Amino acid sequence: MADDPPQAVSILADGFAIQNRQTIIDFAMSEHIPAISGWPIFAQSGALFTYGPKVADSYRRLAYFADRVFKGARPADLPIEQPTTFEFVINMRTAKALDITISPFLLASADRVIE
Repeated sequence: MADDPPQAVSILADGFAIQNRQTIIDFAMSEHIPAISGWPIFAQSGALFTYGPKVADSYRRLAYFADRVFKGARPADLPIEQPTTFEFVINMRTAKALDITISPFLLASADRVIE
């Protein structure tokens, strides 16, 4: 990355990245590289922005499916669902630290702005 730095880093929200998110984001910030992801916890930890399924809604649906299985439904018979609600979070502290101007349109469309 030192020889050919990227313009941004997209962090996949898997277990490894979630556990090591602060180290990843701190490295990106030290290299002046914006980091983005799909889960709000990354924006709360310093990523520039996140856009992805609303985690609370996904967990509610998970509880629904767990309930169905515990009541005897076969997991193979349950439908696969796609998320229907998404959340866009902007971290303005990070934008200022990286000297990035966020357009008023993006700010207005954000579900949450971290000052």
